This record gives sequence, C-alpha cells and structure tokens, in this order.
Amino acid sequence: MSIWEKRLSIALLAILLASPIEPVQAADQKASLVLETLSVKGRAPKTGYDRSSFGDWADPDKNGCDTRNDILKRDLISISYKAKTRDCVVLAGVLVDRYSGETINFVRGNVTSMEVQIDHVVALSNAWQTGAFKLTADQRKALANDPLNLFAVKGRLNSQKGDGDAATWLPPLKSFRCTYVAQQIAVKAKYSLWVVAPEKAAMVSILAKCPTQKVPVS
Repeated sequence: MSIWEKRLSIALLAILLASPIEPVQAADQKASLVLETLSVKGRAPKTGYDRSSFGDWADPDKNGCDTRNDILKRDLISISYKAKTRDCVVLAGVLVDRYSGETINFVRGNVTSMEVQIDHVVALSNAWQTGAFKLTADQRKALANDPLNLFAVKGRLNSQKGDGDAATWLPPLKSFRCTYVAQQIAVKAKYSLWVVAPEKAAMVSILAKCPTQKVPVS
C-alpha cells in the first residue's frame, strides 16, 4: 500500500469514527462499543431550556395518531379505545412496567392518566445539556417523538427520575438496567449527544455485568 493510500484509509476511518452511529447501523454493535464513540464533556448550561423547545406530541409516522397514543398502544395490553378515533385514543389498558416489573392499570382521565406516563429515556433537559441545544427545532421535535427514546412507565418513577442520567437514576428493576442503559446510548448516538464523565462511568459499570448487550434498533 502506497503512502497516499495509507493516508486515505486513515482519513476515511477518521470520518467513520466521527460520524454519529444511527440505530440501524448500530443494531449489531455492542452497547459498550457504541458508548466509546460518544464524546465525553461537561454539562452545558440549562440556559434557554424549555419543554416547548422540543415541540408537542406529533405524528411522525403519519398514521393519524399522536406519538403519546402510539406509545400507549405499543406498550400496553388489553387496550380499549375511545369511539370514533380510529383506534387512536387509548382509554384504558394494562401496563407491565419495564422499570419496576409491576402491573399497572391505565385509565384515561385528569388524575388517573398520571399512573402511567411516557418517559423520555434520555430526558429532554438532559438532552439539552448534552448537545440538543445545538440541534434544529425539527431535530429536537424528532428526538422528543422518537419511539427509540420513549417508554410507557409507572408515573411515580418517571417523576422520580426527572432529568437524571445513568449516574443519578436507574430503574429499580435491576434486570432491566442493561437494556435501559443501552437504550440511552442508542439515543445519544443517533442524535449526536454526549455523555458526562460520571454518566459514562455508571454506564460502563452497568454494561460490565452484561458484556454482550447490544444497542436497540427501536
């Protein structure tokens, strides 16, 4: 191999390593390897953050239902729907909660809806402070509505988590922690977000217990 070819190969490798890993490309990647592609930086200021910066629930897959109802339909069983909504608006169902292992009845209502909430796996405030402030409005809306970044979960655990990262909050169900951390890594890779040092250390510690854990596609 000539010197020019060697230089070209090195340049191409640098480009590939610098590119954010899309979930489809990362599907066969171990979470620990994808984690190593993420930049490690300090948290950016929360200045300018507002939930509205990520837009409202949308309909990115154009199926006529907003993302919140799509996630309820995906994650609940024994579902009943509001009449004349083309099976879009979920009125009731049963959630087997990923974070706790508990079985929770969901009933739509001003108070009862809070029992089951939609969690952003990478919290939007955390995303803002780890690079999302640099994304366009459309990219932030995509992040907030991406099924890869959304779970229906026990409401109290979602509130407890707040904007915590893996260093400050993990699901109480220990058997789900590897999957949870891999999900966060996939989201951060997809949207070119970074991790802070304590967050990465916590992820490394969790993944050491499941070295074959792969990042999810969706």
